[in-house]
Amino acid sequence: MSIVLVTGATGHLGGHSVARLITEGYEVRVAVRRPDQEHEVRERVRRAGVEAGDRARFVAAELTSDDNWDKATAGARYVWHHASPFPFTPPASDDELIVPARDGAIRVLAAARAAGVERVVMTSSYAAVGYTVKPGGHYDESDWTDPDGDIPAYIRSKTLAERAAWDYARAQDDLELTVVNPTGIFGPLLGAKMSASTGLVKAFLEGAMPVVPRMYFGVVDVRDVVDLHLRAMRHPGAAGERFIGVGGPAISFFEMGRTLARHLPAFADRVPSAELTDEQVREAARTDPALREAAGLRGQIPLISNDKARRMLGWRPRDVATTITDTADSLLSLGVVRSAGGSPPPA
Repeated sequence: MSIVLVTGATGHLGGHSVARLITEGYEVRVAVRRPDQEHEVRERVRRAGVEAGDRARFVAAELTSDDNWDKATAGARYVWHHASPFPFTPPASDDELIVPARDGAIRVLAAARAAGVERVVMTSSYAAVGYTVKPGGHYDESDWTDPDGDIPAYIRSKTLAERAAWDYARAQDDLELTVVNPTGIFGPLLGAKMSASTGLVKAFLEGAMPVVPRMYFGVVDVRDVVDLHLRAMRHPGAAGERFIGVGGPAISFFEMGRTLARHLPAFADRVPSAELTDEQVREAARTDPALREAAGLRGQIPLISNDKARRMLGWRPRDVATTITDTADSLLSLGVVRSAGGSPPPA
């Protein structure tokens, strides 16, 4: 039975990854920052309909320390490296994100190489691909975000971490690296903890964003991102390749709200009812660093290609509307969002 090491298993993607790998017959080694996070991961996997039992074993290891990465990688055939810091508020310094993301990636790769791991599948992000404005707005795996641009720290951290990982892997002759670059990851939650993407759906359903900027972005289902990792791990030709994960054409915040309103008519008066004007977006971008690059992309509908993953790996993602509505349904079933009548849904 092959062992797969998974980092970042307490996140939205990680729980689904552990559950899918166990279902596929793998033994999963889970790297957590603290031993007490084992219970959280097991609960997430259970909500995915899988009992981990002794098919999941845990080791404490942090991106900022060398400790225990040798134990985490020992005997593993593959590594899925999801872990990367993602704060909900801007850090005091970009290095608070860049250093653990970049150095952590190298730390995991070096430990994997020392342990004789066959392939590392690293979760980067579309943030490392398409957050520099490009004439025409067509983006594929050949594109890179300019880390020297006026971009938020998280986007810079993902770009620099992926570049560092490629530099390290290409300097070796005994380690395979494959990178997955998902757009915004939505889809069913396995716990009440919000990601930035699922938190957006929650905000829409709670009426917290009655007006939204006119911007477009890519959506992909968490279950399809896991499937893309699995295909990238298994396919012989995937070594040394990047794969963008996007479920379909980019949509706007407003279109997402309309999708939710059609699916849940009782919430129609809560979802965004209008878009900000161009001048309002520019004004907001002056004071909100997270909107600066988005303001540059304002009005551009990015054409994000998933042709490579489809052609090479046979990947077939869900449609975007299904992903968005499944996200909303999970928020309601978990009681994270109350029903339109004001009370939690029945258990």
